Amino acid sequence: MIDSAVVAQTNDLRAKNLKADYDALGEQLNRCGIPIDAIKAKVAAYGVAVPSWGVGTGGTRFARFPGEGEPRHIFDKLEDCGVIQQLTRATPDVSLHIPWDKADPSELKAKAQALGLGFDAMNSNTFQDQEGQPHSYKFGSLSHTDAATRQQAVEHNLECIEIGRAIGSKALTVWIGDGSNFPGQSNFTRQFERYLDAAKQIYAQLPGDWRLFTEHKMYEPAFYSTVVQDWGTNYMIAQELGEQAYCLVDLGHHAPNVNIEMIVARLVQFGKLGGFHFNDSKYGDDDLDTGSIDPYRLFLVFNELVDAEKRQAPGFDPAHMLDQSHNVTDPIESLMVSAMEVQRAYAQALIVDRPALEGFQQENDALMATTTLKKAFRTDVEPILAMARVENGGAIDPVATYRSSGYRKKVAGIRPAVSGAGGGIV
Repeated sequence: MIDSAVVAQTNDLRAKNLKADYDALGEQLNRCGIPIDAIKAKVAAYGVAVPSWGVGTGGTRFARFPGEGEPRHIFDKLEDCGVIQQLTRATPDVSLHIPWDKADPSELKAKAQALGLGFDAMNSNTFQDQEGQPHSYKFGSLSHTDAATRQQAVEHNLECIEIGRAIGSKALTVWIGDGSNFPGQSNFTRQFERYLDAAKQIYAQLPGDWRLFTEHKMYEPAFYSTVVQDWGTNYMIAQELGEQAYCLVDLGHHAPNVNIEMIVARLVQFGKLGGFHFNDSKYGDDDLDTGSIDPYRLFLVFNELVDAEKRQAPGFDPAHMLDQSHNVTDPIESLMVSAMEVQRAYAQALIVDRPALEGFQQENDALMATTTLKKAFRTDVEPILAMARVENGGAIDPVATYRSSGYRKKVAGIRPAVSGAGGGIV
């Protein structure tokens, strides 16, 4: 962890300006009937989970260029996640990926508690073969033509549930890379039937207080067809499985012009929005830092979420998690910035003049309705985010504080350098 004196010192340098900016924004919002302290309280209570794999360096399809001080194992990963939470106060939970993060559950729990962290949804891996694995997932996992391979994938997901129960998780996220690369390679109907049968076996063993999230992805690694390719198929899966099954929306897993906020609204309306993997993309599933390409889309997604929150939509309780690949940045810095961008979108959505918006919508005043949204989006809510952080014991400027601390250099001296040889995304 970073020395609290470093955090205090960097905060002292910025405290006076922050108070002035916060007071000025408070006056501005007060003229619109919006109490700034109420918005700050909601932002302070908001949290987005960090994926354990996110603190390592990602890779391109052709190569991976490791960064210095990369985590050696899950306990190093938890320490990096602890730093992110220490400075941002926005990432209280970590989402584990099995078997990458497999370890003694009691040790995992003890380490997390020591760092002030909890555990979010468990993530299974049947898109990649592991050492000693009897059956290969080259041609699929839960939808494979071979019954033994499907059973192996089912058992792996059940193992993830058992590990999750031991550490306090309450959800399982299932994403598969199953699909086909050539027309005619697979029978679409029978392949989906096999998937549903296997998914039902997993669902049958789900604890009563857990949720199962299924995630759709348009393409990759299969390039002709993907078994769970869009939100419609994902919704059908959730309906088929039962009340504890929900759809996970990854912002990077859609075609460039897809209206993601409308998908979110539909899933909320029919009680099947399970949660999010926040990231961004330019061309396809790029997994760029959240809000780095289209922050307005992120805001529009949160506009739907705040709308659902305010009208108390039945069963509305989405899980929020980051899911990004960091190829050219320090993963800790990217995750901190992304967590703050998600908070920013939430704060902006909270200051939307909802009575005015509803009135313009009812009157079919398109210009004023969209202007109402734009007004909230253009408002600089950074003073709210920073004040929420500092009052919770975090840093006014997390990235500057992190760089001042020398944390990366310190862990680089402890953790052996990783070879850059090899290729692939993971």
